[in-house]
Amino acid sequence: MPPTHPPQQTETSAPAEAVAPLMRGITVLRRLTDAGGTLSPSAIERATGLARSTVDRITATLARMEYVRVDGRDVTLAPRLMELGNAFLSALRLPSLLGERADALADALDESVSLAVGDGDGIRFIHQATRRRAMSLSFRIGDLLPAERTAPGPLLAADWDAREWREWREWREHRAADPEGLAFPAVPPRPPVSEKEFAARAEQARRDGWALDDQLIEPGLVALAVPVRSPAGEVACLVSVVSHTSRHTAASLRDTLLPRVRAAAAAMEEDLRQAAPTLTPQSPTALASWTGASKQELGREFIESLARGLTVLATFGEGRDALTLSDVARATGLARATARRALITLEHLGYVTARGREHRLTPRVLALGYPPLSRATLPQIAQPHLAALTGQVRDSASLAVLAGDDVQYTGRVATRRIMNVNITVGTRFPAHATSMGRVLLAALPATERAARLAAAEPHALTPYTVTRPDELGAALDRARADGYALVDEELEVGLRSVAVPLHDRRGTVVAAVNVAMHSSSRTLEECVTDVLPRLREAAGRIEADLHITERYVRVPAM
Repeated sequence: MPPTHPPQQTETSAPAEAVAPLMRGITVLRRLTDAGGTLSPSAIERATGLARSTVDRITATLARMEYVRVDGRDVTLAPRLMELGNAFLSALRLPSLLGERADALADALDESVSLAVGDGDGIRFIHQATRRRAMSLSFRIGDLLPAERTAPGPLLAADWDAREWREWREWREHRAADPEGLAFPAVPPRPPVSEKEFAARAEQARRDGWALDDQLIEPGLVALAVPVRSPAGEVACLVSVVSHTSRHTAASLRDTLLPRVRAAAAAMEEDLRQAAPTLTPQSPTALASWTGASKQELGREFIESLARGLTVLATFGEGRDALTLSDVARATGLARATARRALITLEHLGYVTARGREHRLTPRVLALGYPPLSRATLPQIAQPHLAALTGQVRDSASLAVLAGDDVQYTGRVATRRIMNVNITVGTRFPAHATSMGRVLLAALPATERAARLAAAEPHALTPYTVTRPDELGAALDRARADGYALVDEELEVGLRSVAVPLHDRRGTVVAAVNVAMHSSSRTLEECVTDVLPRLREAAGRIEADLHITERYVRVPAM
């Protein structure tokens, strides 16, 4: 895939119809992404050159959209922002169609496997299947690497014509003003690879049909790449295997793994040939009324043109990979003139490309928060919601997973009270005596739950602990039917807690959240009437963030 758009332009060189607030808002998102996801308003001001008042209005607007969180002195990217990158990946379809093949290849080779596409003068990752080792070799989805320092890069360049090579040279000239390599934050800066060397590698890749990276990205890292071509013969993506020199040299990577990588690429090409065409789904809910209502509520602190411009990106997706101006206006509820200015701005910045009347997203959309957010764990996703819940109920809130016959705490926010429930992350308790354990056991398949109850020898931790298998089975049945569990003084005398399950995108229970308190602070009835509704709301917000995050990314439960 050759370069398709010029370097991101500045506001001063923008077309007359470009939307300046949208450009500034995207700049803030890019700086937050490059910084790993968090900056103070003052740091954003320094990084962007924007006035502090402008930064505050932009972050207020992004917070209203739930794209960032403003926590005390910091502005932090929020999982909801990933809907923009998800729109690109969904429209592209490649992760959905080829991801399982890449995962299977990684399992077979016991090495990290990536899928990448071209983006300007670099390659950008769209899927990752990693190996867990002490020395882990992987990049994040959305990371951008310079084409000339990668294995996939020469394979892309092998198909470039004279115009496309000229565009690459223009990118290189633009990069000359970036000696620290800030345009590629995922890789350490190194002296540039000469055009002659890169052209020679591209020609070799054209002849061979594969390419190697022998420690060009970083000392100790080697990679092998093979193209995956679309039914039309164009490079749809590149599949690459990444290893460390402690396991492979570049030559041994080629000699031992190339046939298997080629076979996987051939299977991927067959998947693309057999892929059913997507049906155009119904347009998403019109968003113009929401932005108008937000403007009415927040006044000048809400930048309506920024919000509307970003919703244009979210309009794309599977079955909506190519949209006309009329399609965008209809899907968002925006006036055609407003939608047109947003598209002009996004095309100018390189996030949209136009061919005739149709507009498509470019891989650059993944630069809007996807790399740092794609590494989030479930405890990281849940933490701000646990903090908000604790602030509401004035009691401690926790997250836990099932670990054998125990629950293990993976997230927690304690209340600031003299008498507090003192539990730390990593603590394990017998599942049968805890509210979170009850909802997690209740969610198990019936046969597994029955086998556990038959084999278990639950012991009493207090005079009130339920230990008889029939009583415990009945308690689990109630928890499954009610969608929550309330445990009173079974783990410790004086301790009362209520818990609800957390579900992933497939509906599987993956964790539980609870609120724990001293039995003197609330009655059992108050736990149900006062605490449970807020606990369920918090769980719903955690699930919403989890479902956005895990659409194209594996989210570790711990």
